[in-house]
Amino acid sequence: MSHALAAPGAPLRIDEPRYIRMHANDNVAIVVNDGGLPAGTPFPDGLVLLDRVPQGHKIALKDLAEGDAIVRYDVTIGYALRDIPRGSWVEESVVRMPPARALDNLPIATRAAAPVEPLEGYTFMGFRNADGTVGTRNILAISTTVQCVTGVVEFAVNRIRAELLPKYPNVDDVIGIEHSYGCGVAIDAPGAEIPIRTLRNIASNPNFGGQPMAVSLGCEKLQPARLFPAGGIPIQDIGSSLVVLQDEQHVGFMSMIESIMRTAERRLQQLDKRRREECPAADLVVGVQCGGSDAFSGVTANPAVGHASDLLVRAGATVMFSEVTEVRDGIDQLTARAINADVAAAMVREMEWYDAYLRKGGVDRSANTSPGNKKGGLSNIVEKAMGSIVKSGSSAISGVLSPGEKVRQKGLIYAATPASDFVCGTLQVASGINMHVFTTGRGTPYGLASVPVIKVATRNDLARRWHDLMDVNAGRIATGEATIEDVGFELFQLILDVASGRKKTWAEHWKLHNPLALFNPAPIT
Repeated sequence: MSHALAAPGAPLRIDEPRYIRMHANDNVAIVVNDGGLPAGTPFPDGLVLLDRVPQGHKIALKDLAEGDAIVRYDVTIGYALRDIPRGSWVEESVVRMPPARALDNLPIATRAAAPVEPLEGYTFMGFRNADGTVGTRNILAISTTVQCVTGVVEFAVNRIRAELLPKYPNVDDVIGIEHSYGCGVAIDAPGAEIPIRTLRNIASNPNFGGQPMAVSLGCEKLQPARLFPAGGIPIQDIGSSLVVLQDEQHVGFMSMIESIMRTAERRLQQLDKRRREECPAADLVVGVQCGGSDAFSGVTANPAVGHASDLLVRAGATVMFSEVTEVRDGIDQLTARAINADVAAAMVREMEWYDAYLRKGGVDRSANTSPGNKKGGLSNIVEKAMGSIVKSGSSAISGVLSPGEKVRQKGLIYAATPASDFVCGTLQVASGINMHVFTTGRGTPYGLASVPVIKVATRNDLARRWHDLMDVNAGRIATGEATIEDVGFELFQLILDVASGRKKTWAEHWKLHNPLALFNPAPIT
């Protein structure tokens, strides 16, 4: 990554024109300055803007003829639809997106990660669980088998928080695992196993302490025995923690509420006995994700997250990255980093499945990019994917999960999910994360009730305006005020502090919690 301004090592003046080129082979760069730059702006290297160029948008560093490759991140992100003179704004309408990379003849486990020393001595204060996992929070979670009970559970949760939770100070919260599934669905269709295992695995998230309870209506397709089969997951005594609203014992609405509250109090009594204890950083399972991305995502926030990811892997932890459409165009980079051929084959299998899923819906990966992504300078999904992948750092990829599967190993894991913020977050919770890191350039108040979410801003301006929503400002990297390594280590330390309960994220402070969003590729009847 290079700045087109001062000599190497010289401080960058905030008010002077500047651009960033990611690789020496790139023929485009992005404008750094807040508010963009007007036509006629000269850069220290002699480049003069021919157009007004918004912040984060690309400028041509050389004359491009019609059909020439447009290169950013040392990757062809598109082809010029007309001649583009040096200094011109390379905006979306002049870029033709390249076809998707074929899924055959890929490099397999060819890029060995550079040897690094293990990172020892880093710990956090967590809640140990009987199954060997560790929670960063101590939460009572009330699972639901069907969307029909959502209103009842919400009413009960509000009363539990007000009347019971103050009696159990070692319990952080009580939440409802509410969703729009469970009935009116083709529950035996191909693909239906995804939402079912997602809900099952959410119930055993490390932050819930192995003390789940569930509320069922009674007549739904997703019966409790199907959601929690005997021996299916290591949770304690789900039978005594199940409330079925249609049971004859319930006479009136308040009878249902009192039954839920009695059951909840038994669970609260058990959870309240738990105490934080010192745990190695290896017990962290950190999900990384981006949303509301812009052209700075791959320059500042995501590289910083990638550095933190490498530190976590060196410390023996698990790091989970996802979003199929946002890595699909870099699949060759990922298979090359696979620890072996089996892991590479699993990544290809997930890409093939998702390609087929999109074709069935009559779309392709290009449907991913949003108006906000484009306003932030991202021309297409290829450019977006190159910036998204760097969240994963440089470690070898040691495992692959299908949507909603539980993680069983350490290291860098690819968890295949849709790119939708809320669906991806839900699936990562199911896969077992106990911490979440979310980068954004456009800004989003995203949060999860079950897992602390650290939000990282890509730009100084966003961090300034959303000062009480963003936890880390990676925009300092673009202006030369900090390095990727500086911000990455800052984030690594913040993860340990938040995991320990020593600090709260802004999303926790404001109690900003998005509803869960299940991925259900099966038909709705």
